[in-house]
Amino acid sequence: MKKKGSISLARQRLGRAKEDLSMAKLLYDNNGLIASNNRAYYSIFHSMRAVLALEGVDFKRHKDVQAYFNQHYVKTEIFPRKIGHKIVQASRLREDSDYDDNFIKDYSETKNQIETAEELIKLVEDYLNKK
Repeated sequence: MKKKGSISLARQRLGRAKEDLSMAKLLYDNNGLIASNNRAYYSIFHSMRAVLALEGVDFKRHKDVQAYFNQHYVKTEIFPRKIGHKIVQASRLREDSDYDDNFIKDYSETKNQIETAEELIKLVEDYLNKK
């Protein structure tokens, strides 16, 4: 769904992404790996939505946000292709840790989830600063 783009909405969403990242780190430091995976993923999700806000584009479903971001920003190499792969992995990890009753906690996977969120926030911040 397309509306008028907004840099202020983009910055607001990036702020929310940073809050989610801070919470992910706090949870990680306190052995809350499942919740940390969730918050790190939402940091990634809100970072993608920050970029989409510049176009006035938004979707209700996470997979639609991810698909649009990958098609219009990763595939076109506005953002590096490797971040697209990391976003897909982050989404899978979040779903597994949220919904799989037999999910096995792994500190290195959660650390990677947090690092992906940090990387995407930095990329989005640089992108927004150029706008």
